[in-house]
Amino acid sequence: MQGKIGVTTENIFPVIKKFLYSDHEIFLRELVSNAVDATQKLKTLSSFGEFKGELGDLSVSVTIDKEAGTLTVSDHGIGMTADDIEKYINQIAFSGAEEFLEKYKDTANSIIGHFGLGFYSAFMVAKKVEINSLSYKDGATSVKWVCDGSPEYTMTDGTRTTRGTDIILYIDDDDKQFLEQGTIDGLLRKYCRFLPVPVISGFEQEWKDGAMVDTDRPKVINATEPQWMKKPSELSDEDYLAFYHELYPGQDDPMFWIHLNVDYPFTLTGILFFPKIHNNFDVQKNRIQLYCNQVYVTDSVEGVVPEFMMLLQGVIDSPDIPLNVSRSYLQADTAVKKISSYITKKVAARLEEIFKADRADYEKKWDDIKVFIEYGMLTDEKFCEAAMKFVLVKDTEGKYFTLEEYKALVEPEQTDRDGNIVFLYSTDPVAQYTYINAATDRGYNVLLMDGQLDNHFIGLLEQKLEKTQFVRVDSDIVDNLIRKTDSKVADLTPLQRDELTTLFRSQIPAIDKTNFLVTFEALAANAQPIVITQNEFMRRMKDMAAMQPGMGFYGELPDSYNLVVNTEHPLIVRIKDDAAKALDATVQPLASEIESKNAEAEKIRKDAPEGKTSAEDDQRIKDIEAEVTRLRGEQEKAIADYAATQPLAGQLIDLALLGNGLLKGEPLARFISRSISLL
Repeated sequence: MQGKIGVTTENIFPVIKKFLYSDHEIFLRELVSNAVDATQKLKTLSSFGEFKGELGDLSVSVTIDKEAGTLTVSDHGIGMTADDIEKYINQIAFSGAEEFLEKYKDTANSIIGHFGLGFYSAFMVAKKVEINSLSYKDGATSVKWVCDGSPEYTMTDGTRTTRGTDIILYIDDDDKQFLEQGTIDGLLRKYCRFLPVPVISGFEQEWKDGAMVDTDRPKVINATEPQWMKKPSELSDEDYLAFYHELYPGQDDPMFWIHLNVDYPFTLTGILFFPKIHNNFDVQKNRIQLYCNQVYVTDSVEGVVPEFMMLLQGVIDSPDIPLNVSRSYLQADTAVKKISSYITKKVAARLEEIFKADRADYEKKWDDIKVFIEYGMLTDEKFCEAAMKFVLVKDTEGKYFTLEEYKALVEPEQTDRDGNIVFLYSTDPVAQYTYINAATDRGYNVLLMDGQLDNHFIGLLEQKLEKTQFVRVDSDIVDNLIRKTDSKVADLTPLQRDELTTLFRSQIPAIDKTNFLVTFEALAANAQPIVITQNEFMRRMKDMAAMQPGMGFYGELPDSYNLVVNTEHPLIVRIKDDAAKALDATVQPLASEIESKNAEAEKIRKDAPEGKTSAEDDQRIKDIEAEVTRLRGEQEKAIADYAATQPLAGQLIDLALLGNGLLKGEPLARFISRSISLL
């Protein structure tokens, strides 16, 4: 019998070859999956009594004949009659090549999935395909179907004498790699390693006479009962660990795992593992493998699991996700969205269960799972709501707290005058040791927030926790970190403030992309003479800019620090008094003249009719301002020249910079030299 395949497209095969070429290796998955389906159908018929014969060998085999140039996929399933081939092979419904290409240009998978083209994927790699099949039905005769890649086919009596089907591919010259045993075994391990029917490819090998040689034992590629298809009660911890290392050889043991098993409103099984990820935050897109009825589909599961779960590893299997999927399908399908939501809920419930069951063990693992939980809370609102119960914070002494526990701990001492609870934190306990020490001496507790996501996580917690504010421990002097009363004003005259501002500013070494603002505070006499702090808001913006390219404006701004001078410290009092003695005779007249000139300019503006100065007045004001600028320059030079002869101010500044890790290079060398001279 001869015939023509029923398609409205003039010739489907060039379309298949051209359009599906990028994913051509999936032909093997499709043919083996079809063989497994045929085998499973026979088992089902047998269980219902509709097939009364012996099941016998139900394995699927993949055989290579390099001389003949063929690759054969054979099964012992239900087989096909001539009518079956006519119905399932010869009739393919297409609406037209142009519409076909436009609608399904996304991926090879979507084309195959929408049109049931699993069998026809064989023509991506074969110049001719034969089907030799014998149906399980009583009285059936063998049938042979042959097609050379054109719409024409021939169908004759076949030669198969046992139930099942052989699909014989005559491999194209351009695809000879599919006649290599190693290539085929690799593809079978990728796509078929957990199929429910044994898949045989080649023979087991053993070492003999200095080389690996084939034995007569068939090599089974797959494990037919993977762990995720079993009940959790049937598995021990050792079973889970063994399965993990089978999936991810050479990796450390996972910390714990979640066994997914649901059959309503969708079917989903799987095992997700929590690997040790520490703080090297890296979303890898190939950690979780997606299966459909134990057939490997993809490791690009962005649409199936929430983004933050890309940090997990493992397997999910659902027949509700078609074997052939495209990314756009995953993003739009409602069943997939329900599955994603379920996985989120299940993971959160499992974490809470572990937290409640063994708090001490959970705390030991916290530093390893912290980035996962924070990432989840930042990117998934539902997970965030659940995680508020089991997310932990750690203080600089290494103690762990839930958010409720920590709030109760610090509320009595760390509530400011406006009723806000202030969570103090450190990002570097070594560099910020002095600030931490000052805070703990005051009776405050300091959190350690040194993770890659902590800057963003702090912002999230400030949104979630009512009347709660996070303040880095070095963002201000300890008296101002938690404002309970108004700060004591530094007792300085305007002239003293000008003198000391210029004196200290002139001694700050030049540091690239760094600005300092000199301020004065009346702190305790035994507090540090100079403290360097960094504005909380600007520092946060710069930190976030480092992780978010869209905030580059903040990243380009210079680092800004406050150089806080403690006017009550004996050394600062000494510097102030010495400066007054040495400079008043020079600076006081200049200050008086500046004040007089400013008053003169102000009077001109005030006396102007209706507040509008004339051109002559404007010129006079301009001349006065130029004179004031000259006088200020003279004043600042006198103070700077004096400061250069007084090492104490520079020494105190350098000590403060050194304590903050800001003194480097030439300024550090000068500091060392000066320190030796002072000694």
